[in-house]
Amino acid sequence: MDGEIQEPASDTLLAEARARSSVMSRTVSPTLSARRLLPFLLLAGAGTFFMLFGGRSYLTFAVLAESSEWMRGLAGRSSVVAPLCFIAIYAGLTALSVPGGAMLTISGGLLFGTWPGLLYAVFGATIGATMIFMVARAGFADLAVRAGPRADRLKAGLRADAFNYLLVLRLIPLFPFWLVNLAAAGVGMRLGPYVFGTFVGIIPGSFVFVSLGSGMDDIVAAGRSPDLGIIFRPSVLLPILGLAVLAVTPVLYRHWRTRATPDQYE
Repeated sequence: MDGEIQEPASDTLLAEARARSSVMSRTVSPTLSARRLLPFLLLAGAGTFFMLFGGRSYLTFAVLAESSEWMRGLAGRSSVVAPLCFIAIYAGLTALSVPGGAMLTISGGLLFGTWPGLLYAVFGATIGATMIFMVARAGFADLAVRAGPRADRLKAGLRADAFNYLLVLRLIPLFPFWLVNLAAAGVGMRLGPYVFGTFVGIIPGSFVFVSLGSGMDDIVAAGRSPDLGIIFRPSVLLPILGLAVLAVTPVLYRHWRTRATPDQYE
């Protein structure tokens, strides 16, 4: 008898708890969304402030050429502080989604040489991209929850192959760097694959620009500006496209297997 009496009571308590939880989620969710979006809005505002007040004008080849000797002098004073400062500046500007990553990477080659400059540039870009990714993912979390079941299925499919897609987008600059960061956050990509895909994917393009920076003395002496479009030359772009094809091949194969044997995936 006791069990028969307590069972409906427990069901009633459970129903009341669910109702209270539903009410609380409807009332608290907007506040949580605003709090989660605040860091993202602050980064976006800081980036806009940087652009409006002329910060972009410092990320040019003319400024780099004029201050190259002074910058090299600073970098030569410390083999530890200078790389850390460079990585911090690169990460900060990347987190602010400020255009000028190519010029920053060229600066890495100018100040530290090809291989150290490549390492520092890739670390700085990856750290900055991870910062904006985490901030955006936290801010968009509520929107993702409210997207509905169809969007959930779409995001689940994207997440399944997210690493390969991200790797292709990092290898081939079809979309702005900051847009890829936000898109990965929007689909709820996991942090580990995002960081690894970003780090690996930006190495080939970064190597091209760091190499330009390491040979900048010859460019300045000739009175020329570096050709930032070099990455689109066939001799440079075709090997990168080959890597992109390798990255996307597993995705295409899985889709082919899914269509070829649908009964196994139902």
